[in-house]
Amino acid sequence: MSATSTPLNIGVLGVGHIGRSHARVYSELGDAGARLALIFDTDRAAAEAVAAPLGARVADSLEDFAAGIDAATVATPTPTHFPLAQFLLERGRHLLVEKPITETTADARALSALAQARGCVLQVGHIERFNPAFGALETLLTRPKFIEAHRLSPYPNRSTDIGVVLDLMIHDLEIILHLVRSKIASVDAVGVPVLSRGEDIANARLRFADGCVANITASRISPEKMRKIRVFQEDAYLSLDYGAQTGEIYRRAAGAITREAVEIEKDEPLKRELASFIECIRSGPGAQPKVTGPQAAAALELAIEITERIAAVNSQ
Repeated sequence: MSATSTPLNIGVLGVGHIGRSHARVYSELGDAGARLALIFDTDRAAAEAVAAPLGARVADSLEDFAAGIDAATVATPTPTHFPLAQFLLERGRHLLVEKPITETTADARALSALAQARGCVLQVGHIERFNPAFGALETLLTRPKFIEAHRLSPYPNRSTDIGVVLDLMIHDLEIILHLVRSKIASVDAVGVPVLSRGEDIANARLRFADGCVANITASRISPEKMRKIRVFQEDAYLSLDYGAQTGEIYRRAAGAITREAVEIEKDEPLKRELASFIECIRSGPGAQPKVTGPQAAAALELAIEITERIAAVNSQ
């Protein structure tokens, strides 16, 4: 689709917690050149409850949904991402697929290839890339030597079809792969199930070929919420809080350590993510989303490896 003044018709597929949020934000992005047009969910009553106050129509079927949109968010359970995204991409619809992109890396790569063949934007919902705190980190980063990330939350009672690595840790894995950009030399991982079949708390230690080490902890059985990252590099140490959108940078100067606040202009990451998706579509052929299918596939591949290592340790 080439750049045009005609508003894009946007749809949301799946109205769970994430899909409802996407529908709300799309309905507020009229100035970005898009309108929330259609909602579809196998639970029609749930779809109507979301669509009615936002002025959207509920599609009667997946075919009806595809016929009435230019682009969509796929926010359904992970096992359904591949067949639904494939169906829509084959019909030339631009997609934002929630993370993890698919269940397997083969499916993720297949969707990426299909999107390219059809000239469609395929963006993946790694939302922290749109967090203003992360934007501040990117401007200050040179060459990371050690990264520590913590992502903790109370038990969600959703996304329990996957373990905490694919549910939460994958956000930090995608970010770290983006920041380090070096081959992984080794992976160590531990984790345990508590309330789910899959692991509910996990820790992974990554060593990269360039010498950087990353230590990542994720839990969905914590009494508190935490989404923080700390990055150590040769000349500074950066500490950022994704949730509070605050940060500090520590530097060595004249034999002492100085501390200063990182300037961060606070904003809603989801709003930034969806506005970026719309802008990418409207920019026309060749425009690349901030988080592409291949990047999401790389994060998925690493998350699956960590999950498999945890399962292997726990089976001993």
